Amino acid sequence: MGRRRRRRGCLLGLLLWVSWIAVSVDGARMDGVSKHTLQVKRHLKRLNKPPVNTIQSPDGDVIDCVNISEQPAFDHPYLKDHKIQMRPSFHPEGLFDESKVATTASTERASPINQPWHGNGRCLENTIPIRRTKEEDVLRASSVKRYGRKTSRSIPKPRSTDPSLINESGHQHAIAYVEGDKFYGAKATINVWTPTIDQPNEFSLSQLWVLGGSFGEDLNSIEAGWQVSPDLYGDNNTRLFTYWTSDAYQATGCYNLLCSGFIQVNSEIAMGASISPVSTYRNPQYDINILIWKDPKEGHWWMQFGNDYVLGYWPSFLFSYLADSASMIEWGGEVVNTEADGQHTSTQMGSGHFPEEGFGKASYFRNIQVVDASNNLKAPQGIGTFTEQSNCYDIQTGSNADWGRYFYYGGPGKNPNCP
Repeated sequence: MGRRRRRRGCLLGLLLWVSWIAVSVDGARMDGVSKHTLQVKRHLKRLNKPPVNTIQSPDGDVIDCVNISEQPAFDHPYLKDHKIQMRPSFHPEGLFDESKVATTASTERASPINQPWHGNGRCLENTIPIRRTKEEDVLRASSVKRYGRKTSRSIPKPRSTDPSLINESGHQHAIAYVEGDKFYGAKATINVWTPTIDQPNEFSLSQLWVLGGSFGEDLNSIEAGWQVSPDLYGDNNTRLFTYWTSDAYQATGCYNLLCSGFIQVNSEIAMGASISPVSTYRNPQYDINILIWKDPKEGHWWMQFGNDYVLGYWPSFLFSYLADSASMIEWGGEVVNTEADGQHTSTQMGSGHFPEEGFGKASYFRNIQVVDASNNLKAPQGIGTFTEQSNCYDIQTGSNADWGRYFYYGGPGKNPNCP
C-alpha cells in the first residue's frame, strides 16, 4: 500500500514537473512573441502620426494627412527647433519662381502621371500625405530595425566587375554615370513600367543617385525614382520613392518618410504611393520628371516631382560630403537577385526588354542633366556606363535634339545567355 502511494506520489511529481517545464517554455515563447509585438507596435506609433484626415486609396493604401510640423522628420534631435523652409530660395537656372513650379491642387498637370488616392480626396493646406505603415509591412522586414532600409550591397560601384563580388552582392545594375567634378544636382525624365518580380524579397527600381564621398562606409547618397518592391509595400505596384544615407546604408537613412530626415512641404504627392498610368509594351509610354538640387543659399537638397511639385528637402546637416557638393551622379536601374550558386533571377529591370529593342519596348531615361556650380542645368560630359552582366541587363546611350542625352536600359534577367 505504501509502495503504491509512493509510486502515485512520484508520478504526480513527474506530471507536475513536466507541466511546469511546458508552462515555462510556453511562457518564454509567449514572452518572446510579446516583446517583438511590442517592438512592432512602438515602431508603428513612431511612424504613423495622428492624422488631420485620412483618405482610402483604391489600391489598398491608407493615406494619412498629417500636420506639416508633426511629420516624422521632426523626430530627429537636430530638427527640434528647425524652422520649415516652405520653398527653396533658388531653382536651377535662377531665383525661385512661383509660376514655374506650383504646389496647389488647382494647377493643371503637364504630365498624365498621378497617384490613385487623388480620386478619393486631397490633403488640406499645411498637411502632408503619408502612406500609413501597417503591421504586416514591418513584419515582412528582417527586423524592426532594418524596416525601410537598404543594405550596403545596394551601392552601384562602376568598374567593380569581379564575378565573385557580383554573385556575393546579389544586386545588379545598368547605369550611366558622370564623375570627376563637383555636382550640385541632377535631373532626368524616367520612363515608367511595372517590371515582373520573381521572388517576394526581390525588387526592381529605376532612379537617379546623387553621391558624395568614397564607396566605403562614408558614402553619402540621395536617391529618387520609381520601384516595385513586394517586400517593402506588400504588392507589385509601381511606386514613387526616395532614399538617403550618410554612411553607406549602415545606420542612417531610409525609404520615403520611414525615418526622420527628409522634410516634406507638399500636400499633393505621397512618397511611397503608387503612380499611374504605366507604360506597356508597344503601347503609349509614360514618364516622370525628377529633379534634385542643392539650394545655393540655404544649402539644403531639394526634390521636385514633375513640372508641378516641389516636394521638400533633405537638410544639409544630415550629410558630410553632400553638405558641400556631389562627386558622382548616376542614373539607371537596379534589381536584387536572391538566387544562389551563380544562378540568376528572372526579375525584370525597366520594361524587361534589352535596350536594342528601342522605343515602346525598352525602358529609357531621357534629358539627363546635372546642376553646375552656377545653379544651371546642363548636359553631362564624359558619360560612362556600367553593368555587371550585360547578358542579363544592359544599357545603350545616345544623344539627339529632342531627347538630349538619353539611354535605353534593362533586360529580362534569366535567359539562355544569362543562366
